[in-house]
Amino acid sequence: MDSFKEIDFVNKSTLSNGLRIVTEHIDSVKSVSVGIWVKTGGRNETEKQAGITHFLEHMLFKGTDSRTSYDVALSMESVGGYLNAFTSSEYTCYYAQCVNTQLDRALDVLSDMVLHPSFPEEEIEKEKKVVIEEMKMYRDSPDDYLFEEFNSRIFEGHELGRPVLGYEESVSAFTRQDLYDYMEERYFPGNLLISVAGNVEHDKVVEIVEDYFEKLEAKEAKEEEQPLPEFKNENITLTKPIEQTHYIYGRRALNFDHEDKYLLLMANIVLGGGMSSRLHQNVREKYGYCYSIQTFNQSYTDTGMWGIYVGTDKEYVDHVRELIKKELRQMQENPVPKKELDEAKAQLKGKLLLSQESTSNRMTRLAKSELYFGRFVTLDELVDNIDAVTA
Repeated sequence: MDSFKEIDFVNKSTLSNGLRIVTEHIDSVKSVSVGIWVKTGGRNETEKQAGITHFLEHMLFKGTDSRTSYDVALSMESVGGYLNAFTSSEYTCYYAQCVNTQLDRALDVLSDMVLHPSFPEEEIEKEKKVVIEEMKMYRDSPDDYLFEEFNSRIFEGHELGRPVLGYEESVSAFTRQDLYDYMEERYFPGNLLISVAGNVEHDKVVEIVEDYFEKLEAKEAKEEEQPLPEFKNENITLTKPIEQTHYIYGRRALNFDHEDKYLLLMANIVLGGGMSSRLHQNVREKYGYCYSIQTFNQSYTDTGMWGIYVGTDKEYVDHVRELIKKELRQMQENPVPKKELDEAKAQLKGKLLLSQESTSNRMTRLAKSELYFGRFVTLDELVDNIDAVTA
């Protein structure tokens, strides 16, 4: 096993089969957050498999060879802990949070879920209904529906353009064997990462993880290239019987490690990063055209997307659109004043530092650093990158 220490409180080890373990020791807390991250998401599915990563995430809570679904839920709740999971376009995470004396328990139940799922047939059929209702819930929410449509158009013809939840047709067709086959294809040591943050010792974590995962057979990852289709500038109107008009102005943007990433983050804050932002002040506060207006940014391994979202009355849409264009022109043609830029930097750095109060956030930052950069990106490095942005 290859092991190294990057900085005093962060450690990384790699098992002989390729599974990675990253930990951060936080002496000031009594808790621990544990995540099993799988480098697989919606973009790793075929059209027929659309939604299987998310569906599999649900099914891993439905029991193992030695635990019922009730036992899985009780395992952490019985000691005051928390167990959950989420799926994105590029990764899946199963995580637990508990007092540090329950580290063994957290790793035991998480590893059991990932290594020994039982996939009861009756639970598969019930969960199909649950996920389809989840799809309907998002479709009934105007802003969620709009964001999904925006994503599908901006990445039209690409795997990233499919909804993570999949489609009713694909989810309805999933079988028990499909789940096992997908796990065999994607859940192998080289695609697994164990991330732990809290009052724990790295060597102890490695010892426990080895007991559960050392026997997993190494496998070579086979990632196919996913070339992006040409981006099309277009105006699209979707009709639903609702009171407000929901509007997104956006485009493709920067990938996770792009050199201009922090420049975009600063622009986001200046334009729509809160109540003091230009858009909030000049669209809501000055004219009362909306309740909410904000910018958003999502980065992936090889691309990204950026946009401005607003919900407004249909009679104000044209006014809002012109105000947005005016603010974008202003930013293009005139440097951001130093005071405004310094305030944006302070806002981003403050949010970053406040996020470190949570072991869950620190566990997530550990994992994303490893998944996207192959190393731990320190707070000092992040702050330096923020401070380096100029108008």
